[in-house]
Amino acid sequence: MLDRPLVFVDLETTGATAHFDRITEIGVVEVDRGKYAGEWSSLVNPQVRIPPNIQSLTGINDAMVADAPTFEELAPDLISRLEGKVLVAHNARFDHGFLRNEFRRLGYQYTPKVLCTVKLSRRLYPHERRHNLDSLIERHGLSCDNRHRALADARVLWEFTQHIYHELGGEIVQEIADKLLSDPALPSGLPSDAMNGLPDAPGVYIFYGENDVVLYVGKSANLRTRVMSHFSGDHSTSKDMHISRDIRRLDWVETAGDFGASIKEAQLVKRLAPMHNRRLRETKEACTYHWDPVDGPTVPRLLKAADIDMSLLGHLYGTFRSRRAARTALKSLADEYGLCLILLGLEKGKGPCFAHQLRKCRGACIGRETILNHAMRVSLALSKLRISPWPYQDKITVRERHPVTGRSEMHVIDRWCYLGAANTQSDLFDQYETRRERSFDADTYKLLKSALKKSGKNLEIIESGNS
Repeated sequence: MLDRPLVFVDLETTGATAHFDRITEIGVVEVDRGKYAGEWSSLVNPQVRIPPNIQSLTGINDAMVADAPTFEELAPDLISRLEGKVLVAHNARFDHGFLRNEFRRLGYQYTPKVLCTVKLSRRLYPHERRHNLDSLIERHGLSCDNRHRALADARVLWEFTQHIYHELGGEIVQEIADKLLSDPALPSGLPSDAMNGLPDAPGVYIFYGENDVVLYVGKSANLRTRVMSHFSGDHSTSKDMHISRDIRRLDWVETAGDFGASIKEAQLVKRLAPMHNRRLRETKEACTYHWDPVDGPTVPRLLKAADIDMSLLGHLYGTFRSRRAARTALKSLADEYGLCLILLGLEKGKGPCFAHQLRKCRGACIGRETILNHAMRVSLALSKLRISPWPYQDKITVRERHPVTGRSEMHVIDRWCYLGAANTQSDLFDQYETRRERSFDADTYKLLKSALKKSGKNLEIIESGNS
């Protein structure tokens, strides 16, 4: 580690996302082959306001940076200090991501070798649980005169490096440092072999944090490429920043293609409720409207998704995550089509509805429009939201094949309900012939409907009796 030029760097910023937030302070300690070579620091005008919580943490406020140079003004001198040297930082992905993005905006290419002192501490002291900077300061008796200021924290990293050389010996530290510098760029909490076996194939991946808390579930046509993109260092979203900080383990399920991956992702998100997944999360309030102008009900009736009778397909409208969302959608249709709020069940009472008083309802509530004519217009309005009838006589099997790997999977679907997957036709018979439960899920319905439209070379539909 000390056989090459190093720069120990710490940054203070306006937030955690390198693509959107900005640097407010830079601290650099330069070391040339084990010898202290100088230090440099500067406040930076981020040209945006510093959030109050960040001001409280760092002590850097808007007034302090108002007259400071911008990053653009500092860039020429800073790049000359950093170029050709190993960047050493605590949770280095954060500092590297910010510097690379700031330089990129100005047309500079900054691609240094990076050494993370969090990873270094984990490798050298595997029995210790915590490796944040405060823990290192306390555990090793390091000095820091101004915590959460850039130069002071950069000095701590240089002091930590000197300490481990004296405590453990240069040979041990050098071996671990060389290994870290040659490893792919992974978050500090992941072991170096975490990516071993991760295929260049479709599937679903799962990120776990401390105590196996599920952080995130995702899917991709190329698992290895997608997983690595979360750890690129750019952190285009705060979600990726938090995942990189908290991840301790990853797992994956390979599939034959995107269809199987999409279904598996939706199932796992609902079952595991990951912290950073919003889309596809299960909600107990999920519902749809039932409306049949011939056989009733007399007004569109909200049904919980879990209680849907699949025989009602063709008379179900909309997939909503809450009753409130459903009522809002129906109210919007009422406004667009001039429908009566009372006859839609959105309002109780007799006489003119509120929409009629606003001259939006055509008067079905007071007899100016026939109930039959109003019902026809309700059907027209709801047609935009109609859940399609099941287009097959019975359940179907969807065979998915990957054109490169040759992997094949069989998926059983009946009336928009996904029943499961297997690798062979006989497996399907064994597992699903006696299976009778049906559970309608809005996200699965959308996935199935979209996929069945695209059936072709890699996605074959086999109807019952034709297999």
